[in-house]
Amino acid sequence: MFSGIVEEMATVVDIKRYQGNIDFTLTCSFARELGIDQSIAHNGVCLTVVKLDGDSYVVTAMKETLDRSNLGLLEVGDRVNVERSMMMNGRLDGHIVQGHVDMKARCTDMRDADGSTYFTFRYDADKELARRGYFTVDKGSVTVNGVSLTVCGPTDDTFTVAIIPYTRQNTNFKDIRPGSVVNIEFDILGKYIARLQHFA
Repeated sequence: MFSGIVEEMATVVDIKRYQGNIDFTLTCSFARELGIDQSIAHNGVCLTVVKLDGDSYVVTAMKETLDRSNLGLLEVGDRVNVERSMMMNGRLDGHIVQGHVDMKARCTDMRDADGSTYFTFRYDADKELARRGYFTVDKGSVTVNGVSLTVCGPTDDTFTVAIIPYTRQNTNFKDIRPGSVVNIEFDILGKYIARLQHFA
């Protein structure tokens, strides 16, 4: 379980592909504090640490994860938003994030807002996905590349988020431009409500 509050950006230093899976080697400031089997969100995707080596660590992404997320697009040198799992005695500063990315979205627009930046994203949407809770609501929560954000101006297949300068500087939102592919996780509370309505 995560909160969507990114700790820092890790850097991809090696990529190994095999049998449909990918091993990513990354470096970050807290690598030496990690343990094998620990869960870390990478651009919002929960992955397990499988190897440690000094200031670097290795995680494996399987085919299902690669199909649903932007991790398969990563290259050596790319920056990835990382967050360690939430401590149960800590504050929930963002919202409840599972680390189970639902799908990819593409940035369609970015515009200045007096120092902050509005980003608009489009995703594949249909009525069946909406019935399962794959949608956004105005002032609701959404996770984009692991960042907990508030939705504004949603449509059936788009939503906009406002990024303050601090968030843009300290996450890989600094690298996002129109055309960039991001990971999105819809609010788990909305999914449960949609599921309950299905049986009502």
